[in-house]
Amino acid sequence: MSMPSLKLCFSSLFAVLLWGQAVAAQAQLPDFTELVEEASPAVVNISTRQKLPERMVSGSGQLDIPDLEGLPPMFREFFERNIPQVPRAPGNGRQREAQSLGSGFIISADGYVLTNNHVIADADEIIVRLSDRSELKAKLVGTDPRSDVALLKVEGKGLPTVKLGKSEDLKVGEWVLAIGSPFGFDHSVTAGIVSAKGRSLPNESYVPFIQTDVAINPGNSGGPLFNLEGEVVGINSQIFTRSGGFMGLSFAIPMSVAMDVADQLKASGKVSRGWLGVVIQEVNKDLAESFGLDKPAGALVAQVLEGGPAAKGGLQVGDVILSLNGQPIVMSADLPHLVGGLKPGSEVELDVVREGTRKKLQLTIGALPEDGAELAGGESPGVERSSNRLGVTVSELTDEQKKALDLPGGVVIKEVLEGPAALIGLRPGDVITHLNNQAIDSAKTFAQVAQSLPLNRSVSMRVLRQGRASFITFKLAE
Repeated sequence: MSMPSLKLCFSSLFAVLLWGQAVAAQAQLPDFTELVEEASPAVVNISTRQKLPERMVSGSGQLDIPDLEGLPPMFREFFERNIPQVPRAPGNGRQREAQSLGSGFIISADGYVLTNNHVIADADEIIVRLSDRSELKAKLVGTDPRSDVALLKVEGKGLPTVKLGKSEDLKVGEWVLAIGSPFGFDHSVTAGIVSAKGRSLPNESYVPFIQTDVAINPGNSGGPLFNLEGEVVGINSQIFTRSGGFMGLSFAIPMSVAMDVADQLKASGKVSRGWLGVVIQEVNKDLAESFGLDKPAGALVAQVLEGGPAAKGGLQVGDVILSLNGQPIVMSADLPHLVGGLKPGSEVELDVVREGTRKKLQLTIGALPEDGAELAGGESPGVERSSNRLGVTVSELTDEQKKALDLPGGVVIKEVLEGPAALIGLRPGDVITHLNNQAIDSAKTFAQVAQSLPLNRSVSMRVLRQGRASFITFKLAE
């Protein structure tokens, strides 16, 4: 065989091998077309209308849209074009209606729809648009802000529905798919894999989120997350972003959580959760060694609330909870997830380590208080949220802390989130004794004062850090 012929033979063989590899790779990738065709009719677009006070309308008669400031121009223009123009009401000055865009999905043929609470929060009117472009007014059956789930009802019969799956059967690494309305583009389909399960997010104590790398953007909220069987396994709820858009970290509410909430909302209009009545913290390497543990794991009980289920069941400060009803507590955040999913009155068995010795405790789960001040495993009765105006979570000083610091009252910062507090350098452990020239004697007082702080005016705060007190000032922008 001549040399040119030999070269031609090798090049042909190489091409065949590349073609074979391409075919094999294509065969390994899932085909979503049939899933999308079957599931899309049950996915809906949700828009809401809410009357805005005159102060939220700019002098030009256009809505101020701070949430869109970081978006690319094409997306800002799209939203601005699609926000309806509402004529001024005679005698009432300028008046507009806000319109939010989100997603949802139909879970029953008679018209029950699931979405996120934040999609429909404070809405005066909710409109559900079906895949055939028809629109139906929706009635709000109930909401659960703690899990960010809302249940709607539209009038209809024989409506298309999704298939419901078991989120607990999901495996990290498996393919999942989302259908929703990102930036108002109806029935957009994106796919990815499950990145992790049981994720805990700040301020979300009761949802073990599913983390995915599915592209989720504003407007996807409330839409379904499907497995390859075409079953809904989650509700797309949140993203981690620095730009306002998708960055590879998306979070979905497991359907096991969402359906439990939906069933309770349908039955009674509210959701009840289990409550243990403890304040817990993470067990790091040093703590594990000091408590005689083989490895860092479990939830360390930092405080037992007086009269709570844990106190009645014999749980003590310093106990490390390793499991609940046989389910291991690897991270401290696992405990609120498990406890919150239990019904009040349930009997549970805790496996704990006390002074280096393992023992089992039997106790009865209580009901989480309605106001949400006492969490199943994260905060004390004195914890108050600041409605994100300052961006801190605080707790009342204990009698021991007051005595040690020689203070009549005050609150200690438990967590610093994004907001003014972070910008002025506040840290967990700082004690706030005065805010806006008012003495802070309780977490409730702190929340009330923080809520009424003036805008665009210097506000003073007295802070005690490591025994040294100082006044700092800041301004709250609109």
